[in-house]
Amino acid sequence: MDFDENYVKKLLPKRPENSHKGTFGHALNIAGSGFYTGAAYFSSISALKVGCGRATLASCETVLKTVSKLSPDIILLPLKESKEKTISPQGLQELANKLQDYQVISIGCGLSVDKYTTGFFIKLIKMLEGQQTPLIIDADGLNILSSCDVQALPTNTILTPHPKELSRLMGVDVENILSQPEFWVKKCCEKYNCTTVLKLHKTLVANEKGYFYTNNTGNSALAHGGSGDILCGMIAGFIAQGLNCFEASCLSVYLHGLSAEIASKDLTEYSALSSDLLNYIPKTIKTII
Repeated sequence: MDFDENYVKKLLPKRPENSHKGTFGHALNIAGSGFYTGAAYFSSISALKVGCGRATLASCETVLKTVSKLSPDIILLPLKESKEKTISPQGLQELANKLQDYQVISIGCGLSVDKYTTGFFIKLIKMLEGQQTPLIIDADGLNILSSCDVQALPTNTILTPHPKELSRLMGVDVENILSQPEFWVKKCCEKYNCTTVLKLHKTLVANEKGYFYTNNTGNSALAHGGSGDILCGMIAGFIAQGLNCFEASCLSVYLHGLSAEIASKDLTEYSALSSDLLNYIPKTIKTII
């Protein structure tokens, strides 16, 4: 698939004048722990940066206190906190009657992996059985998935692994992934009946229907902590506005990489951090529209 500015402009969700916050969707992000509060912030605010109407961060109190100081734009939904300062499976009680309110759900950024988050993840997957709401699984969500007995994922699931995470999901060495990335990303789509975003220097996007895209934007500025969290939020933000899983993934990786290129012109590839990248998403979109 060829991605140029004309096609990107065509994919970008329209912004009708007669609109309100509900017009542009509501994303639910289940993320963060006492160890990784920044990941929860990055993966929430980036959904809003690409035009999502509302983004709710569901997490433990420790995370929400930090994120509330970073941005007043993110809606905060407290979940029961475990003694390890991670979300507890009991936190699903707060979510059970709210899941239908969201156009997309993401889980995993900075979540941590312990018995509490694993229990939460497994119960959430079961709760989403039979539903059509798109689900993005990233970071620690992928690590949990690779280590637990989940028989099937919900329809419209996106997995966003880097090579090490994909190696765990597929049960092969990282060297195998790197030597045949196209083969393994397609195998992942087949195994999990999903869209897969394999984060490489040229990120690959594929889905279970056989669609495939190789991204050519980006540079080494993306090799900073938090970059993947931002990508996860961007994908969620575009899905909330009506794009399908494959379109949202392709558009996000393109703009994510282009943002790094534009940021690097001002800050260099050495110094353009993920927190800087957030400020370049609007500038990148402006070059397209």
